[in-house]
Amino acid sequence: MPKRKRDEARGGGEERGASSHLLAANKDLGQNFLKNPAIVDAIVERAKLQPTDSVLEIGPGTGNLTVKLLAQAKKLTCVEFDRRMVREVAKRVENDPRKHRLEMVHGDVLKVALPYFDVCVANLPYNISSPFLFKLLAHRPHFRSAVIMFQEEFAQRLSAKPGDALYCRLSVNTQLLAKVTQLIKVGRNNFRPPPKVDSRVVKIEVRNPPPPVNFVEWDGLVKLCFNRKNKTLRSTFTNKKTLADLETSWKTFRALSMTDADEAADAPDVKALVEAIMEDPRFKDKRAAKMDLDDFLALLVAFNEKGLHFSS
Repeated sequence: MPKRKRDEARGGGEERGASSHLLAANKDLGQNFLKNPAIVDAIVERAKLQPTDSVLEIGPGTGNLTVKLLAQAKKLTCVEFDRRMVREVAKRVENDPRKHRLEMVHGDVLKVALPYFDVCVANLPYNISSPFLFKLLAHRPHFRSAVIMFQEEFAQRLSAKPGDALYCRLSVNTQLLAKVTQLIKVGRNNFRPPPKVDSRVVKIEVRNPPPPVNFVEWDGLVKLCFNRKNKTLRSTFTNKKTLADLETSWKTFRALSMTDADEAADAPDVKALVEAIMEDPRFKDKRAAKMDLDDFLALLVAFNEKGLHFSS
Protein backbone atom coordinates (compact mmCIF):
# COMPACT_ATOMS: atom_id res chain seq x y z
CA MET A 1 0.00 0.00 0.00
CA PRO A 2 1.43 3.48 -0.88
CA LYS A 3 2.53 5.50 2.14
CA ARG A 4 -0.19 8.17 1.72
CA LYS A 5 -2.94 5.55 1.51
CA ARG A 6 -1.46 3.72 4.48
CA ASP A 7 -1.44 6.96 6.52
CA GLU A 8 -5.06 7.71 5.65
CA ALA A 9 -6.13 4.18 6.55
CA ARG A 10 -4.78 4.60 10.07
CA GLY A 11 -6.13 8.16 10.41
CA GLY A 12 -2.95 9.99 9.41
CA GLY A 13 -2.41 12.64 6.78
CA GLU A 14 -5.41 14.72 7.83
CA GLU A 15 -3.62 17.51 9.63
CA ARG A 16 -1.67 18.99 6.76
CA GLY A 17 1.25 21.11 7.79
CA ALA A 18 1.45 19.50 11.23
CA SER A 19 4.34 17.31 12.28
CA SER A 20 4.43 13.91 10.57
CA HIS A 21 3.89 12.18 13.90
CA LEU A 22 0.26 12.62 14.86
CA LEU A 23 -0.26 13.41 18.51
CA ALA A 24 -2.72 11.14 20.28
CA ALA A 25 -5.89 12.79 21.55
CA ASN A 26 -6.20 12.89 25.33
CA LYS A 27 -9.62 11.40 26.14
CA ASP A 28 -9.50 12.79 29.68
CA LEU A 29 -9.39 16.28 28.18
CA GLY A 30 -12.17 15.55 25.70
CA GLN A 31 -9.87 16.13 22.73
CA ASN A 32 -11.11 15.52 19.17
CA PHE A 33 -9.01 17.10 16.43
CA LEU A 34 -10.83 18.65 13.48
CA LYS A 35 -9.20 17.11 10.42
CA ASN A 36 -11.27 18.31 7.45
CA PRO A 37 -9.59 21.37 5.88
CA ALA A 38 -12.84 22.39 4.19
CA ILE A 39 -14.54 22.72 7.59
CA VAL A 40 -11.56 24.68 8.93
CA ASP A 41 -11.82 27.08 5.99
CA ALA A 42 -15.59 27.41 6.46
CA ILE A 43 -15.19 28.32 10.14
CA VAL A 44 -12.61 31.00 9.34
CA GLU A 45 -14.79 32.38 6.54
CA ARG A 46 -17.84 32.57 8.86
CA ALA A 47 -15.77 34.47 11.43
CA LYS A 48 -15.63 37.45 9.03
CA LEU A 49 -12.27 38.63 10.32
CA GLN A 50 -10.96 42.12 9.66
CA PRO A 51 -7.25 43.02 9.36
CA THR A 52 -7.48 45.06 12.58
CA ASP A 53 -9.02 42.26 14.66
CA SER A 54 -7.67 40.74 17.83
CA VAL A 55 -8.78 37.12 17.85
CA LEU A 56 -9.11 34.67 20.73
CA GLU A 57 -8.86 30.96 19.92
CA ILE A 58 -9.77 28.39 22.55
CA GLY A 59 -8.29 24.90 22.28
CA PRO A 60 -6.06 25.26 19.19
CA GLY A 61 -5.02 21.61 19.40
CA THR A 62 -2.55 20.85 16.62
CA GLY A 63 -3.02 24.28 15.08
CA ASN A 64 -5.20 23.71 12.01
CA LEU A 65 -7.40 26.72 12.73
CA THR A 66 -4.54 28.65 14.27
CA VAL A 67 -2.47 28.99 11.10
CA LYS A 68 -5.53 30.17 9.14
CA LEU A 69 -6.50 32.72 11.80
CA LEU A 70 -2.93 33.96 12.07
CA ALA A 71 -2.97 34.83 8.38
CA GLN A 72 -5.93 37.18 8.83
CA ALA A 73 -5.78 38.62 12.37
CA LYS A 74 -3.76 41.54 13.66
CA LYS A 75 -3.23 39.61 16.89
CA LEU A 76 -4.10 36.04 17.87
CA THR A 77 -4.23 34.77 21.45
CA CYS A 78 -4.60 31.01 21.93
CA VAL A 79 -5.55 29.41 25.23
CA GLU A 80 -4.56 25.74 25.46
CA PHE A 81 -4.59 23.40 28.47
CA ASP A 82 -2.45 20.60 26.99
CA ARG A 83 1.23 21.48 27.04
CA ARG A 84 1.87 19.08 24.15
CA MET A 85 -0.42 21.16 21.97
CA VAL A 86 1.31 24.38 23.02
CA ARG A 87 4.55 22.90 21.69
CA GLU A 88 2.82 21.59 18.55
CA VAL A 89 1.40 25.01 17.65
CA ALA A 90 4.83 26.56 18.20
CA LYS A 91 6.24 24.09 15.65
CA ARG A 92 3.49 24.88 13.17
CA VAL A 93 4.31 28.60 13.14
CA GLU A 94 8.09 28.60 13.69
CA ASN A 95 8.74 29.51 10.04
CA ASP A 96 5.70 31.75 9.63
CA PRO A 97 6.68 35.42 9.13
CA ARG A 98 3.55 36.39 11.09
CA LYS A 99 4.38 34.36 14.20
CA HIS A 100 5.00 37.59 16.15
CA ARG A 101 1.23 38.11 16.09
CA LEU A 102 0.65 34.93 18.11
CA GLU A 103 0.48 34.70 21.89
CA MET A 104 0.11 31.24 23.44
CA VAL A 105 -1.45 30.98 26.90
CA HIS A 106 -1.02 27.64 28.66
CA GLY A 107 -3.86 27.20 31.13
CA ASP A 108 -7.46 26.30 31.90
CA VAL A 109 -9.75 28.62 29.93
CA LEU A 110 -12.31 28.51 32.75
CA LYS A 111 -9.70 29.92 35.16
CA VAL A 112 -7.48 32.25 33.14
CA ALA A 113 -8.38 35.89 32.59
CA LEU A 114 -9.41 36.38 28.98
CA PRO A 115 -7.73 39.23 27.10
CA TYR A 116 -9.43 41.87 25.00
CA PHE A 117 -10.63 40.41 21.69
CA ASP A 118 -12.92 41.27 18.81
CA VAL A 119 -13.74 37.73 17.69
CA CYS A 120 -13.53 34.37 19.45
CA VAL A 121 -13.11 31.11 17.54
CA ALA A 122 -13.27 27.84 19.45
CA ASN A 123 -13.38 24.10 18.97
CA LEU A 124 -13.39 23.30 22.67
CA PRO A 125 -13.97 20.11 24.68
CA TYR A 126 -17.73 19.64 24.91
CA ASN A 127 -17.63 18.94 28.65
CA ILE A 128 -16.91 22.62 29.32
CA SER A 129 -19.44 24.02 26.82
CA SER A 130 -21.88 25.56 29.31
CA PRO A 131 -19.43 27.16 31.78
CA PHE A 132 -17.30 28.50 28.94
CA LEU A 133 -20.33 29.92 27.13
CA PHE A 134 -21.46 31.93 30.14
CA LYS A 135 -17.93 33.08 30.93
CA LEU A 136 -17.81 34.33 27.34
CA LEU A 137 -21.18 36.07 27.59
CA ALA A 138 -20.07 37.83 30.78
CA HIS A 139 -16.80 39.03 29.25
CA ARG A 140 -16.20 42.77 29.12
CA PRO A 141 -15.56 44.80 27.10
CA HIS A 142 -18.06 43.44 24.61
CA PHE A 143 -16.69 41.49 21.66
CA ARG A 144 -18.15 41.53 18.14
CA SER A 145 -18.86 37.83 17.70
CA ALA A 146 -17.85 34.27 18.52
CA VAL A 147 -17.82 31.29 16.16
CA ILE A 148 -17.84 28.13 18.23
CA MET A 149 -18.13 24.39 17.64
CA PHE A 150 -20.49 22.65 20.07
CA GLN A 151 -22.01 19.20 20.34
CA GLU A 152 -25.03 19.24 18.03
CA GLU A 153 -27.82 19.02 20.59
CA PHE A 154 -26.20 21.65 22.82
CA ALA A 155 -25.90 23.98 19.82
CA GLN A 156 -29.54 23.46 18.88
CA ARG A 157 -30.67 24.23 22.42
CA LEU A 158 -29.01 27.64 22.21
CA SER A 159 -31.45 28.85 19.57
CA ALA A 160 -34.49 26.66 20.39
CA LYS A 161 -37.81 28.52 20.49
CA PRO A 162 -40.80 28.23 22.85
CA GLY A 163 -42.63 24.98 22.16
CA ASP A 164 -39.56 23.21 20.71
CA ALA A 165 -38.60 19.92 22.35
CA LEU A 166 -35.09 21.27 23.07
CA TYR A 167 -36.29 24.60 24.54
CA CYS A 168 -34.84 24.84 28.03
CA ARG A 169 -33.20 27.03 30.65
CA LEU A 170 -30.04 27.17 28.50
CA SER A 171 -32.09 28.49 25.56
CA VAL A 172 -33.69 31.27 27.61
CA ASN A 173 -30.52 32.36 29.40
CA THR A 174 -28.45 32.43 26.22
CA GLN A 175 -31.06 34.31 24.19
CA LEU A 176 -31.44 36.90 26.94
CA LEU A 177 -27.78 37.79 26.52
CA ALA A 178 -27.03 37.06 22.87
CA LYS A 179 -28.23 36.35 19.36
CA VAL A 180 -27.35 32.83 18.21
CA THR A 181 -27.17 31.78 14.55
CA GLN A 182 -26.75 28.16 13.45
CA LEU A 183 -24.00 27.97 10.81
CA ILE A 184 -22.62 24.53 9.92
CA LYS A 185 -23.43 20.94 10.80
CA VAL A 186 -20.22 18.92 11.20
CA GLY A 187 -20.41 15.13 11.07
CA ARG A 188 -18.43 13.11 13.59
CA ASN A 189 -16.14 11.65 10.90
CA ASN A 190 -14.55 15.07 10.40
CA PHE A 191 -12.64 14.56 13.66
CA ARG A 192 -9.76 12.41 14.86
CA PRO A 193 -10.79 10.37 16.78
CA PRO A 194 -14.49 10.56 15.80
CA PRO A 195 -16.67 11.60 18.78
CA LYS A 196 -19.91 9.73 19.50
CA VAL A 197 -22.07 12.64 18.34
CA ASP A 198 -22.24 15.14 15.49
CA SER A 199 -21.36 18.79 16.02
CA ARG A 200 -22.54 22.22 14.95
CA VAL A 201 -20.83 25.56 14.51
CA VAL A 202 -22.79 28.57 15.76
CA LYS A 203 -22.25 32.30 15.70
CA ILE A 204 -22.88 34.22 18.92
CA GLU A 205 -23.36 38.00 19.02
CA VAL A 206 -23.70 39.52 22.48
CA ARG A 207 -26.50 42.03 23.04
CA ASN A 208 -24.97 45.44 23.60
CA PRO A 209 -26.10 47.05 25.79
CA PRO A 210 -27.11 44.01 27.85
CA PRO A 211 -30.69 43.81 29.15
CA PRO A 212 -31.19 45.67 32.46
CA VAL A 213 -31.73 42.47 34.43
CA ASN A 214 -30.05 41.03 37.51
CA PHE A 215 -28.85 37.81 35.87
CA VAL A 216 -28.49 35.88 39.13
CA GLU A 217 -32.11 36.59 40.00
CA TRP A 218 -33.24 36.00 36.42
CA ASP A 219 -31.52 32.60 36.39
CA GLY A 220 -33.11 31.70 39.73
CA LEU A 221 -36.56 32.32 38.26
CA VAL A 222 -35.86 30.51 34.98
CA LYS A 223 -34.28 27.53 36.76
CA LEU A 224 -37.37 27.15 38.93
CA CYS A 225 -39.72 27.39 35.94
CA PHE A 226 -37.82 24.78 33.93
CA ASN A 227 -37.61 22.27 36.77
CA ARG A 228 -41.11 21.35 35.60
CA LYS A 229 -41.40 23.13 32.28
CA ASN A 230 -44.66 21.47 31.20
CA LYS A 231 -46.49 22.22 34.45
CA THR A 232 -48.49 25.41 34.90
CA LEU A 233 -46.79 28.30 36.65
CA ARG A 234 -49.38 28.04 39.41
CA SER A 235 -48.35 24.45 40.06
CA THR A 236 -44.67 25.39 40.05
CA PHE A 237 -44.89 28.40 42.36
CA THR A 238 -47.52 27.30 44.89
CA ASN A 239 -45.91 24.10 46.10
CA LYS A 240 -44.62 24.18 49.68
CA LYS A 241 -40.91 24.06 48.86
CA THR A 242 -41.08 26.95 46.41
CA LEU A 243 -43.11 29.07 48.83
CA ALA A 244 -40.60 28.34 51.59
CA ASP A 245 -37.71 29.27 49.28
CA LEU A 246 -39.41 32.54 48.33
CA GLU A 247 -39.91 33.41 51.99
CA THR A 248 -36.24 32.70 52.68
CA SER A 249 -35.22 34.85 49.69
CA TRP A 250 -37.47 37.65 50.97
CA LYS A 251 -35.72 37.57 54.35
CA THR A 252 -32.29 37.56 52.73
CA PHE A 253 -33.12 40.42 50.37
CA ARG A 254 -34.67 42.42 53.22
CA ALA A 255 -31.61 41.90 55.44
CA LEU A 256 -29.32 43.16 52.66
CA SER A 257 -31.39 46.25 51.87
CA MET A 258 -33.03 46.96 55.22
CA THR A 259 -33.34 50.46 56.63
CA ASP A 260 -34.33 51.40 60.19
CA ALA A 261 -37.93 51.82 59.04
CA ASP A 262 -37.95 48.26 57.72
CA GLU A 263 -37.02 46.64 61.02
CA ALA A 264 -40.58 46.48 62.27
CA ALA A 265 -42.01 45.20 58.99
CA ASP A 266 -43.73 41.86 59.23
CA ALA A 267 -42.99 39.04 56.83
CA PRO A 268 -45.55 39.04 54.00
CA ASP A 269 -48.02 36.29 53.29
CA VAL A 270 -45.95 34.82 50.47
CA LYS A 271 -48.61 32.36 49.41
CA ALA A 272 -51.21 35.13 49.03
CA LEU A 273 -48.77 37.23 46.99
CA VAL A 274 -47.97 34.33 44.69
CA GLU A 275 -51.64 33.50 44.26
CA ALA A 276 -52.30 37.11 43.26
CA ILE A 277 -49.55 36.96 40.63
CA MET A 278 -50.88 33.69 39.26
CA GLU A 279 -54.33 35.24 38.79
CA ASP A 280 -52.87 37.75 36.34
CA PRO A 281 -54.15 36.87 32.83
CA ARG A 282 -50.58 37.10 31.53
CA PHE A 283 -49.51 34.12 33.66
CA LYS A 284 -52.68 32.15 34.30
CA ASP A 285 -52.34 28.70 32.72
CA LYS A 286 -48.90 29.58 31.33
CA ARG A 287 -46.20 26.89 31.12
CA ALA A 288 -42.45 27.55 30.91
CA ALA A 289 -42.10 25.32 27.85
CA LYS A 290 -44.07 27.85 25.79
CA MET A 291 -43.01 31.15 27.39
CA ASP A 292 -40.77 33.59 25.53
CA LEU A 293 -38.29 36.13 26.88
CA ASP A 294 -40.93 38.81 27.30
CA ASP A 295 -43.07 36.41 29.34
CA PHE A 296 -40.21 35.63 31.71
CA LEU A 297 -39.27 39.31 32.03
CA ALA A 298 -42.87 40.22 32.87
CA LEU A 299 -43.04 37.42 35.42
CA LEU A 300 -39.84 38.56 37.14
CA VAL A 301 -41.12 42.14 37.30
CA ALA A 302 -44.42 40.93 38.78
CA PHE A 303 -42.63 39.06 41.57
CA ASN A 304 -40.29 41.98 42.28
CA GLU A 305 -43.22 44.39 42.50
CA LYS A 306 -44.60 42.19 45.27
CA GLY A 307 -41.25 42.30 47.06
CA LEU A 308 -40.39 38.70 46.09
CA HIS A 309 -36.96 37.80 44.76
CA PHE A 310 -35.00 34.79 43.55
CA SER A 311 -31.53 33.40 44.13
CA SER A 312 -29.71 31.25 41.60
